[in-house]
Amino acid sequence: MSTATVETADPAASTAPDHPLTPLSADEILSARKIIDDNGLLGESVRFVFVALDEPHKKIVQTFEPGDPIDRCARVLLLDRATGQGSDLVVSITAERIVSRVAINSEADGHVPILDQEFEDIEAFLLECPEWLEAMRKRDLKPTDVRAVPLSAGVFGHEDEVGRRIVRVLAFYQYDEADLPWAHPIDGVVAYVDLTARTVVKVIDEMTLPLPTERGEWDAEPHAVPARTDLKPIEITQPEGASFTVDGNQITWADWSFRFGFDVREGLTLHQLSIDGRPVVYRASIAEMVVPYADPSPVRYWQNYFDQGEYLFGRYTNSLELGCDCLGEIKYFDVTIADEDGRPKVMKNAICLHEEDYGVLWKHTDMFNGMAETRRSRRLVISFFLTIGNYDYGFYWYLYLDGTIQLEAKATGIVFASAYRGPDGYSTEMAPGLGAPFHQHMFSARLDMAVDGDVNVVEEVDAVAVPIGPDNPWGNAFRPQKTRLSRESEAMRIADNLKARVWHITNPTKQNRLGQDVGYALHPEGQPVLLADPSSSIAQRAAFATKHLWVTQYDPSERYPAGQFVNQHPGDGGLPSFIAHDRDIDGQDIVVWHTFGLTHFPRPEDWPVMPVDYAGFKLKPVGFFDRNPALNVPAAPKSHCCES
Repeated sequence: MSTATVETADPAASTAPDHPLTPLSADEILSARKIIDDNGLLGESVRFVFVALDEPHKKIVQTFEPGDPIDRCARVLLLDRATGQGSDLVVSITAERIVSRVAINSEADGHVPILDQEFEDIEAFLLECPEWLEAMRKRDLKPTDVRAVPLSAGVFGHEDEVGRRIVRVLAFYQYDEADLPWAHPIDGVVAYVDLTARTVVKVIDEMTLPLPTERGEWDAEPHAVPARTDLKPIEITQPEGASFTVDGNQITWADWSFRFGFDVREGLTLHQLSIDGRPVVYRASIAEMVVPYADPSPVRYWQNYFDQGEYLFGRYTNSLELGCDCLGEIKYFDVTIADEDGRPKVMKNAICLHEEDYGVLWKHTDMFNGMAETRRSRRLVISFFLTIGNYDYGFYWYLYLDGTIQLEAKATGIVFASAYRGPDGYSTEMAPGLGAPFHQHMFSARLDMAVDGDVNVVEEVDAVAVPIGPDNPWGNAFRPQKTRLSRESEAMRIADNLKARVWHITNPTKQNRLGQDVGYALHPEGQPVLLADPSSSIAQRAAFATKHLWVTQYDPSERYPAGQFVNQHPGDGGLPSFIAHDRDIDGQDIVVWHTFGLTHFPRPEDWPVMPVDYAGFKLKPVGFFDRNPALNVPAAPKSHCCES
C-alpha cells in the first residue's frame, strides 16, 4: 500500500513578506484595490484584468539581506467595460499610493486581455441577432442549444474594427447536457461581436456544411470500451519523506535552490535558480504562446490565439489531485490571484512539487579493474496544469542531479474541430464528417541568464565536417564550430538539427579547473518555427515565433516577447522592438528567448481526447563544473535492485 503523502501550502498567505519576490498575499491584493478605489479609479463598469507583483529590479533582489526594508508594488491592468478604455497602473502597497498610471491607446498599443465577464454574455447577444438566428434556422438547429465559442479577433486591416474590442464567435451544437459540443462544429458561419457595445456587428455565412453528429464523449458510443484489467498497480513511495525543503516560496533540493512565483499571464515562474551556490538563471518563465491555425476559409482564416497575452491562461489553472497529475511524496501550493472585481481568489493545489525516479544516471562495468557501478537518476519536478477552452496544457520544470534544467510542455485535451471539407482541405478527418484543422502550438521561454554571474556571452555551436586534406587525409574528422553572437541583430537564429546546433551561454570572467569558460548549453528540439507566410498578420504579431533564438540585453521592462498588450495589437511588438536598439550582448547581462513547440497534423488517434504530446528544451552544463557533479550520488539499496 502506498505511503505517499500530500501537503498543501499557500505561499501568499503571509501578510509580512520576507523577500522581494514573495508573491502578493490576499491582504496585499485588497490593499492595492483600496488604493485604486481611494483615488477614484473604480466605478460600476471598471474591472480588474490583471494584478500581480511588480517585481523589483534584479539588482535590488540580488543585494537583498534578511531584515532589509521591502517596497511592495503591484502591477494592475484595469478595463472600463462601458468605454473599452484600458489602464496600466503600478501601485505601491508600501507607500499607499499610485506610482504610475497610463491610459492604453488601443489603436497603437492594442487592448488589455479579454475578461471572462466579457465572454459570459455573448450567447445572449447572438440570440438577439436576426442574422445569427436565420443562420441557425437555415441549418435546422435550435438556437438555444448552440454553444458560442468567442475567440480573439487578431488584426487584419478591417477599418471598422480599429479601436474596438472585437471577438469572433464560432459555434458548436449541444444535443443534451452530457453531450460534448466540440464534436458538433457548426462550420461555415462566424459572428463578429463588439464587446464594449455588447452587440453583434457582423455575421458571415459562407456556406452550409453538414453537422457532424457522432458523439464525442470518451466514454460514450462509439468510443466507449471496457476498462482494461491487466495493468497491476505501480506504487510510488518515499518511506523517509521527500528530499526537498520548502521555506515560503524558496525550495532547496540536492544542490539546487530557487524561488517560485505565479501570475495569471505567465503562470509558474522560477527565480534565482542556482546549483551548488552558483547562479545559473535569474528568472525563467514561459512568457508567451500562440496557436496559429492553417484553415484559410472565410470563417476561420483569423484563428490565431495568444493564450497568455490575450487570455491570461494562468487563471484557468487546474486544482491538482493525488494519483492523477502527480505521484509520490507531494507538496501542493495554493495560489492567490485577483478576480475581476479586484478581490483575492485562492486557487487550491495549483502547483505541484515532487521527486521522480529517472532511470540510470551513470553506469560502468569495467573489464580491467572489476568496477561495476550504477547510480540512479532522479529529478525534482515543479509543475502546473491548465485548461483553456478545448486544450489542456501542463508545464513541468525538471531539475536533475547532473545539473540539467528541462522544461516540458504537455498538450492534451480536445482538438478544436471543424467540418471536414475533403482531402484537399486543411484538416484531418477525425470522425465521420468531423475535421481537425492543422495548427501549431508555439511557446516562448524567457530565460534571464546568470551563468555564474551577470556577465554572459552566447556562442552558436555547430558540428561541422573537416574537408579531406593534409590534416585529415582519411576524411573522418569533424569538430565543433563556434560563432560568437555579439549584437542583438546577430542573435536571431534558427535551430539546425543536421548540425547538432546548440547555443552556449558562458561567463568569460569565470573558468573551470581546465581554464575553460564556465557555461550552460541550450539544447533545442529544432521543430519548425511559425509556418505562416512572413507577410501575414500573424507573422507580424507573433514575430517571436519566426526564430528559435533571440538574445537581448537585460531590460526589466522587456517581459513579453509579443509585447505588453497583445490583444488586437497590429504587430511588431515585443522582440522586434526590443532588438531595434541593436545593443551589445557580448559580455553583458543578457536574456535568452527560446521558441519551441509542436506542429500538429491531427491523427484519428487524437480523438475523442488527445494523448499527451510533448515539447520543450534543455539547459545542460558545459564546463560549468570541473567534473561530473553527480559522483556523490549514493548507490541504490540492494533491496531495490534484486528480485525478492
